[in-house]
Amino acid sequence: MRDTVLIVDDQSMNRQILSDILKNDYKILDAADGAEALDLLSAKEPEIAVMLLDIVMPKMGGVEVLKRMDQDKMNDNFPIIVCSGEGSMDVLEQCFEYGISDFIRKPFDNEMILHRVKKLDALYKTRSETADKLKRAVAVMKNQNTILEKQAEKQKKDNNNIIDALGTIVEYRNTENHNHIKRVKAFTKSLAIHLKDEFPEYKLNDKKIEMITTASALHDIGKIMIPDEILFKPGKYTSEEFDYMKSHTIRGYDIIVQVADNWDKELMEYCKQIARSHHEKFDGRGYPENLKGDEIPIAAQIVSITDCFEALISESLYKKAYSFDVAFQMILNGDCGAFNPKLMEAFRNAREDFSKIANEDASDTDPKDVIEETNVDV
Repeated sequence: MRDTVLIVDDQSMNRQILSDILKNDYKILDAADGAEALDLLSAKEPEIAVMLLDIVMPKMGGVEVLKRMDQDKMNDNFPIIVCSGEGSMDVLEQCFEYGISDFIRKPFDNEMILHRVKKLDALYKTRSETADKLKRAVAVMKNQNTILEKQAEKQKKDNNNIIDALGTIVEYRNTENHNHIKRVKAFTKSLAIHLKDEFPEYKLNDKKIEMITTASALHDIGKIMIPDEILFKPGKYTSEEFDYMKSHTIRGYDIIVQVADNWDKELMEYCKQIARSHHEKFDGRGYPENLKGDEIPIAAQIVSITDCFEALISESLYKKAYSFDVAFQMILNGDCGAFNPKLMEAFRNAREDFSKIANEDASDTDPKDVIEETNVDV
């Protein structure tokens, strides 16, 4: 069981400070230099939950420790936080190339240390726990594909099962809120019903609404192709990382195209539209194609709002939840980008439905004090 923090620092006072901060939540191992740390890792690696690593040390410095760990393929087994007064860009770049999860400059802030250690520990534990579930979900998907080929008369039912399985895979990659897809689907259905009733020019009907609702489960399917070091990165993305993250829209579209041959064509068209275009904005400032107005498929416009709203009211690794009222007003105010005015009217009228859906799965988390450095709108 990974329940131990390894503290590596040549200053005994620093080791004691970090130990005092963390000892109520973790077992503690410490090392006075890099060589001693590697010996402890050799003997105790399966127990390590988080490693706190200094850079400048005698005998063997932190960068060399990271290099040796990388050679032994240990850098992905648990989060590594560099805690150091050394902050040159060259050194930091080396550290991140070797897979560290975070950097904290000395002197330490006790509350920040504990918060980051616990958050990163929770992230890695979730990854580990969901690995088996992911394999089972993939097996379900393959099994459903076999059924689809052999039992054409059950095509519609099997299609929906496959979409649920693919959505489950995305859910297991989402360490922020394991009810995200469930609530996006519920919000999507409600908003689509209001849009159908209030704006008949979009030609929505019950069948199309059910398809759009089902297809919304795959809006982020492309994220299964995003590397962990980007998808789970604490703090803000670099411009290059954000560009790569945004590619989940195209990657999701490509995944659906590859598996869609035997699926209901209309349903798959909605899946493709939503996966590709749910981050487009009505004013043309979205991605990946900068579509504007009703160039954006109406299914993608609906999911763009419901996905954004659900993310706002959910706590994640990077932020606390906004209250329902604040999140609702943020959407109406355009704080999350421009949306179709007709959809905004339907959204306004769906408020009571949205409140019921949100309250059915409300957490006890205090939705205050949003944490800084959040990766938004991805």
